[in-house]
Amino acid sequence: MQINWDDMRTILALVRAGSLAGAAQALSVSYTTVARRVQRAEDMLGRPLFERRPDGYLATAEAEDLAAAARRMEQAEQSALRNLSGRDQSLSGELVLTAPQLLIQSHLAPFLAEFCATHPEVALTVRATNEVLDLTRREADLAIRISKTPGDTLVGLHLADQKTACVARPDLVAQAAADPEAPLDWVIYSGYDAPPKAALQHYPNARIRARFDDMTSLIAAAKAGMGAVRMPVYLGRSDPGLAPLPGIAPQDYAPIWVLSHQDLLQSAKVRHFKRGLKQFFRSRQREFTSFDAESTQ
Repeated sequence: MQINWDDMRTILALVRAGSLAGAAQALSVSYTTVARRVQRAEDMLGRPLFERRPDGYLATAEAEDLAAAARRMEQAEQSALRNLSGRDQSLSGELVLTAPQLLIQSHLAPFLAEFCATHPEVALTVRATNEVLDLTRREADLAIRISKTPGDTLVGLHLADQKTACVARPDLVAQAAADPEAPLDWVIYSGYDAPPKAALQHYPNARIRARFDDMTSLIAAAKAGMGAVRMPVYLGRSDPGLAPLPGIAPQDYAPIWVLSHQDLLQSAKVRHFKRGLKQFFRSRQREFTSFDAESTQ
């Protein structure tokens, strides 16, 4: 009796995701393929591996055991592949980067264009997401993250410090500057109870107009005139439809890092990418911390 590796990987993916659709997305196959592989394994074993429920697939103890074995096999496979990639000294082949969408839009796109032009044999894939992808499982080779704790198990290179600023549409900024005691509308991130304390000290009569769970939506709301918003300096600076509220000094925020797995330290593609990225960010440090005239030149 033997289960092939595709079926083992599928059982592991279904245990992790809890649904056919989630497992299919993780494996880049159709959900019918996931269902067929699971059924094939169940037929071979002569017992069910999952309890089919309206809200998803619940793993049995047998499925959990198979998933644990598949996880060990996956780790060995990924370790071997990372070691091979780490020894690769060519500037060609696949390179996968994950980075936040807004950072790509505002700053990274020119760097990526230059890197691809300089290294045309490198097949760059960019996974634009705020999700924390698993570099150990080779979901990406490099990760650009905004974090105070980027991860102890990875090799981190500090790219830039950051600060946040309070910004609003220029007409609202002018009104607030003319009368700091007047009511000032705000849009804030979900989970926060109030605007920053530094802002309340200067503009004490805050009114919360709305809360959003996404920075893109917060930016759109601020540009529509719904109120002031706190955001990373680099985002406020990059949008001409927003201006900083006077009297509020930028506040410290999580820095920007690029991370890679220890096994990829000697990879030529990874080393060249990280070196270029460090130079790119070092030359633009003030764009992440300051709104002053020097930083906007």
